[in-house]
Amino acid sequence: MISLGIDCGTQSLRVIIWDSETGEVYSAFRSYGLIEGLPPGHKEQNPSVWIEALESCIGQLARETSKLCAVEAIGVSGQQHGLVVLDSQDEVIRPAKLWNDTSTESQCRKIVEAAGGPNEYYSEIGNSLPPGFTASKILWIRENEPAAYDRIKWLLLPHDYLNFYLTGSKVSESGDASGTGYFRVREREWSQQALQWIDPNRELDRCLPELIASSEPAGVLRKHLAEKWGMGSSVLVSSGGGDNMMGALGSGNVSPGLLTVSLGTSGTLYSFCEAPVTDPLGEIAAFCDSTGGWLPLGCTMNVTVATEMVRNKILQVNHREYDQALKTVPAGSDGLVLVPYLEGERMPSAPLGCGVLLGLRPATASPAHLARATTEGVTMGLRYGLERMRQLGLSFQEVRLIGGGARSPVWRQIVADIFNLPVVSPGIEEGPAFGAALQAAWCKSREEIRDLAGRYVSLAEKTRRLPMGRNVPVYDGLYELYKTASYELVDSEIFSRHRQLIEESDG
Repeated sequence: MISLGIDCGTQSLRVIIWDSETGEVYSAFRSYGLIEGLPPGHKEQNPSVWIEALESCIGQLARETSKLCAVEAIGVSGQQHGLVVLDSQDEVIRPAKLWNDTSTESQCRKIVEAAGGPNEYYSEIGNSLPPGFTASKILWIRENEPAAYDRIKWLLLPHDYLNFYLTGSKVSESGDASGTGYFRVREREWSQQALQWIDPNRELDRCLPELIASSEPAGVLRKHLAEKWGMGSSVLVSSGGGDNMMGALGSGNVSPGLLTVSLGTSGTLYSFCEAPVTDPLGEIAAFCDSTGGWLPLGCTMNVTVATEMVRNKILQVNHREYDQALKTVPAGSDGLVLVPYLEGERMPSAPLGCGVLLGLRPATASPAHLARATTEGVTMGLRYGLERMRQLGLSFQEVRLIGGGARSPVWRQIVADIFNLPVVSPGIEEGPAFGAALQAAWCKSREEIRDLAGRYVSLAEKTRRLPMGRNVPVYDGLYELYKTASYELVDSEIFSRHRQLIEESDG
């Protein structure tokens, strides 16, 4: 079978064609940016850039391979938590507010207060409500753009919107829906109660897409797209899902004991479970996966956003040279520690956070030290999630590493040492896009997803890294220092005072 996978990310969109019989993968991607000039904390993107990137990628693949015409099924992976609002004519009303938009902190508080407090909200939803989740974005539009809010006919997630573009159907599935803040993850259903907390005077449930099972198709590719792209008239579009759910499929994480870690713009770590795993502290999200199981997940907002800043603006080198710089500094960066909350942070909750350096002295005042401390700092943030998952009773034998950062041999070793676990990357690098293509094949073939993953998800053994005994205790000590510094910063008023200073300066 030949299937097509689409991954709509924060910085780029990727499309792959996957031939399950030959193992061949054809890939195309297009990068794009966020809307510039917005106030601090606001992260928005025009959905039109996703469509333009998709059409461009399809055009490139059509020029590079004849297999486009043989595609039988399509799957979509999308950045989670974003909000796309459509009017009664199915036109986009305003730019999408994205997962890393932290401007809605006050709206989160209001929703939780309307629920009667954090315990009542958690009891209904099974999750806490961080600013990144979709619910607070709806209230933000209601409060700040009432004219736009009154026009809303449909509330869609990014992957729902792309499914609508492909099929004309407005549907959603439990995996991506569980990151909205108005979805009951244990029951796999929309929460009427949470929608009332957002707006007690409006029937917001009428604005939500129909929920379908992850194994069901969203629909059939629109006739005019099939003709334009040179495809058949009966190409199925699967339910698709959030990029983390598709990353789990693409890394073969469909049975307990594996931990997928994604080193992308943000950092995520997640694992398959047969039953819901809920965190009373709200640090680990209780998500459904896109196979019928559950996917407890930790997310940090700053990974390659931090390393790329240092690589581009401080070292001004390419990725290979960046790796070489990392090698010149020992594990632990001679005591230089970066708390890398450049874009705020979700785990722990620090929506007003910024980066803080500890241990800067003459011996560590070099670009290479800053590069190593940054790479270690963002990985320490992910270890925070690992430790919380272990406290919730989960255990792991292996890390499946995906995302752009996974291509770095040095970074793979750093993850193995900080996590004290074996690390290996899948044979097909395009994790969420491949997961979407795999899910499309599942939807078309009706085989068991575990069988498909076991047959087609390979591991690149050359990427495998084992923990180095001399580095593990160094990182254990450094992690305790990192955690203490993080707690002190989050518990103090320093981040809010700093944000106020910046806003006054900008004003």
